[in-house]
Amino acid sequence: MLLALQKELELRREELATTTVETIYFGGGTPSVLSSEEINQLLAVVSENYTVSETPEITLEANPDDLHEAKIMELAKSSVNRLSIGIQSFFDAHLTLMNRAHDSEEAKQCLEIATQYFDNITVDLIYGIPNMTMEEWQTNLQTVFDFGISHISSYALTVEPKTALEKFIRQGKYQNVSEEASLAHFNVLVQEAEKQGFVHYEISNFGKPNYFSKHNSSYWKGAHYIGIGPSAHSFDGKTRSWNVSNNTKYIKSMEQNELPSTTETLSKDDQYNEYVMTGLRTIWGISLQYIQKEFGDNYLHHTQKSAQKHLQEETLQTEKDSIKTTQKGKFLCDGIAADFFKV
Repeated sequence: MLLALQKELELRREELATTTVETIYFGGGTPSVLSSEEINQLLAVVSENYTVSETPEITLEANPDDLHEAKIMELAKSSVNRLSIGIQSFFDAHLTLMNRAHDSEEAKQCLEIATQYFDNITVDLIYGIPNMTMEEWQTNLQTVFDFGISHISSYALTVEPKTALEKFIRQGKYQNVSEEASLAHFNVLVQEAEKQGFVHYEISNFGKPNYFSKHNSSYWKGAHYIGIGPSAHSFDGKTRSWNVSNNTKYIKSMEQNELPSTTETLSKDDQYNEYVMTGLRTIWGISLQYIQKEFGDNYLHHTQKSAQKHLQEETLQTEKDSIKTTQKGKFLCDGIAADFFKV
């Protein structure tokens, strides 16, 4: 698999030939199985084939049960300079409900050690969990604050079909997810994070100054990127592609110097919809000047017309050239964006 990843990096170098790579993200699956030597080996191939910034943000995703002290120390010896840790909750009942492999004690031990070796750490927290009390949610937040973490990604629990949780809810073993409870948790998250000096720079992301995720910010701003490995997605502004999800097929294709990917060309409407959807989720909003320049007057007029209702309801606001969500509109952002879509 490592050889196949290296081969894909080599085959695709022309796609970013005129771009300086600012961020590298080891995500999906379980990248923490890689040793520091293997990580540095992959990064060396990136440096050989791409122009890389002198100070790139290099993130690795991991779960608390993967990050024992020896592993954290090993990662600290690699070029990884940012950890993304899937904490989710510090309560065992919540972790069991979400079928997580770690327990609350492992989560705390992991952060205790990781903060000694890494300055730049982001944690995931889930709110809106059935039966989660406001006190428990505030305890989760305060625990993260007490560890001195500088970035939080936080999402409302969604119940996916054909999962154990969906089955348990159907059987009456757990309450269903409550939108009212999720909104209450979200509002407390916003208030408490602000008190601690976090900037709410994207609907689900809170960072202290200089600790915003450069990688995710690039997605939201429409930057081009390539995804390496099985199931990985790529985007060049006008097309989106994704690799085959089967490991064996992926490796065989790489051995034959073939890219096992499917490509979709985005229509003008698709490109506009994506810009609006991602832009409204951020503190930067959507730029009317950019829309006119990239899409034309018809799209500009459509945007201005679509915004009127939400401006009157005070879920959107204008600031200079931009349209942004208000505090009232943040939790409703996806629905607001849908009103702008051209279909």
